[in-house]
Amino acid sequence: MQDDDTTHGPLAGFTVGVTAARRAEELATLLKRRGAAVLHAPALRIVQLADDSELLAATKQLIGHAPDVAVATTAIGFRGWIEAADGWGVGDALLKTLSGVELLARGPKVKGAIRAAGLTEAWSPGSESMAEVLDRLLAEGVAGRRIALQLHGEPLPGFVESLNAAGADVVVVPVYRWMPPQDIAPLDRMLDVTAARGLDAITFTSAPAAASFLGRAETRGLLPEILGALRDDVLVACVGPVTALPLQARGIDTLQPERFRLGPLVQLMCARLPLAARTLPVAGHRVEIRGHAVLVDDELRAVPPAGMALLHALARRPGWVVARADLLRVLPGSGTDEHAVETAMARLRTALGAPRLIQTVVKRGYRLALDPSADTKYDR
Repeated sequence: MQDDDTTHGPLAGFTVGVTAARRAEELATLLKRRGAAVLHAPALRIVQLADDSELLAATKQLIGHAPDVAVATTAIGFRGWIEAADGWGVGDALLKTLSGVELLARGPKVKGAIRAAGLTEAWSPGSESMAEVLDRLLAEGVAGRRIALQLHGEPLPGFVESLNAAGADVVVVPVYRWMPPQDIAPLDRMLDVTAARGLDAITFTSAPAAASFLGRAETRGLLPEILGALRDDVLVACVGPVTALPLQARGIDTLQPERFRLGPLVQLMCARLPLAARTLPVAGHRVEIRGHAVLVDDELRAVPPAGMALLHALARRPGWVVARADLLRVLPGSGTDEHAVETAMARLRTALGAPRLIQTVVKRGYRLALDPSADTKYDR
């Protein structure tokens, strides 16, 4: 299907995977507005611990023995803590306790949650980094000080250990935990699509999601295929360096925005993902081959999966003849009948809207009609 005009977003023709459980709809909307096709499969789920004995015990412990410092790491976690305390009938006591301590907020959203509870933060790092929070605490000196740390679903590597080593008494407050998704089928489908190189990019917004994604791949025996795809063919975008750690531990390069926010993450993908497209001068046209669509002279042309498989095969050796038998092998579900290649090729030519882009070489196969004066700058 052809667009009504030549206007398209920078991510048009690309398929992006979203693994987030929280704010997934917001991220998907940002991507779709820029033209991307989105495949969503939460790699985990957030389990609130309003009835959890560990959270209740930590809350009562802090009310009974107030900390010197409290560190709030996430807005949803801080709100969940206050709401849980209200449910237990100790909400007012918790707020009174926190009003008398040095309250540190990891970022602006946490500050908003703190102020919504009627409290005021003492400080917040400009980088929104827990490393900067740790540096400040250690610089102030924590020996003999009691520090409450609201966890955001997983332990913070090295954070508690560093404070304990410096002499602090740390009370962790586990407000919610990451768990596997209740319905694993969407995640399994995303893994299958990733292994088959059906994604152009995949996004991660938390380290637990990245770890869960790789863990499920390992459970299914797909880890080598997934790692190969993420290293070679699929752009991996993470919202920040902490999120990227499980992936980098497996040797996967990741893309990260300077500001750890969804908006900058999408903007960075808009700048980088089109660079992965193959651009060729073919039969007097500028042809840019994206994941599931093609730009012909900047006009977006949607192409069915079988057609894209053929086009990618032809583009690997532009101008050279590719035999029908070789094209049949890349055609999904084609079997052994070479007539399937002819049918898919006819549909591909129709979708491209410029039949002369692909030439038939009688009794041999097909070739992209690469312009003789093709400049190497097009061959990416």
